[in-house]
Parts: sequence; C-alpha cells; structure tokens
Amino acid sequence: MTTELIISVGALSLLDMLSPAIIGVTIYLLLSPGGKVFTRLLAYIATVAVLYFAVGALLMMGLGTVMESAADLFQSRAVGIALTIIGAALFIGSFFINTKKKYSPPRPKSKNVASMVALGVTTFAIEVATALPYFAAIGLMGTAELTPVEWVPLLASYNVIMVLPAIILYLLHLILGRLMRHPLEKLGTKLANSAGSTLSWVMSIAGIILVLNNIDKF
Repeated sequence: MTTELIISVGALSLLDMLSPAIIGVTIYLLLSPGGKVFTRLLAYIATVAVLYFAVGALLMMGLGTVMESAADLFQSRAVGIALTIIGAALFIGSFFINTKKKYSPPRPKSKNVASMVALGVTTFAIEVATALPYFAAIGLMGTAELTPVEWVPLLASYNVIMVLPAIILYLLHLILGRLMRHPLEKLGTKLANSAGSTLSWVMSIAGIILVLNNIDKF
C-alpha cells in the first residue's frame, strides 16, 4: 500500500464528509426538542457507516476475486483505463449539475432509536448509488490489489471520516449548548441552498483523483 494511495483515499473520504443527508439529519436532531440526542444520533450514523462498510467490503472481495481470476485478461490495465474514463466523465459531468436546486434532507417519522435506524437505512438507500467518492476509493483500492489486512482498516477509516461531521457537530452542541442553535440553523439553510454546488465540486474532484491515479495505465 503506497502513500499515494492512502492520500488519494483520504482525500476522497474528505469529500464524502460533505454528505447533505448525514449533516442535515444531524442538524435536525440537534435542533429538535427532547433528550437522548446522543443515542438517536449514534443509532443513525452507526447504521449508515455499517451499511456503507458492508457494501464496500463486498465490492472489495468481489473486485479481488475478479482481478485474481482474470489477471491474464485484465492485468489491471483495462480496469485502470476504465477508471480514467469514468474520472473524466465525472469531471465533465460536474459542469452540468443544477447548482441552484435546493435540497431537503430526510426526516424521521419519530425520534426513537428504531426510527433512526430506519432513517439510516433510508439515507444509505438514497445516497449509495450516488456515493461517487466512495466508489472511486474502492476502485483505487481494488486496482492496487490490497490484501484484506490492508484494505479493511483503510475502508473502516474511510467510513469513520465520512460520519465525522455529525460527531463534530454533536460535540460542539454538547459543549456550547444554545450558542450553537443559530450557527446550526444557518448551516442548515446553507446546506439546503448549496447542495447542487457541493455535488458538482465533489464530482469534479473525485474525477480528477481517478484520472491522476490511473492516467499512466494508457
């Protein structure tokens, strides 16, 4: 596992920190009246992180099997070329995103733990198909032919970083109390108004990282 790979996967995980659903649900919980915010928030982010890790692990095991069984056919060059093309498509596609479209994060039907787990499943189902940085990171790890001892902690770290904004916002709310209410409200408004722009930037940066890491395969 090279330093370049770790940096690239780390950069992609930082992009996934901008998930509007996770941040939006966190803000909603912190601004809502009632106790047990920690329990509900933990249930939510743990559900999202575990589901993402499970999908990532399945993809890594699947990629490993394919790469191993078809090594003579692919020799990882074809995969590298495909990732370069995908990266270029993401970068170009980022210019066509509607940056003015507003976003409304999902809301739980109630505030018990079961509802938060269900909301975590819903968030995963909505966002997993468009989790571009995550799939880009898995592609990079797959072509690097990492062993499970290498990719498991790297993938787990990625998922922890992905939900880190929720943890940071909770800690700030815990320390500052009511002083965080106005900043959270402003952040929620900004999130709703800039989700399209954020997606555009995420697509373009993820595309650039994919291209830079695989252009030498041509």
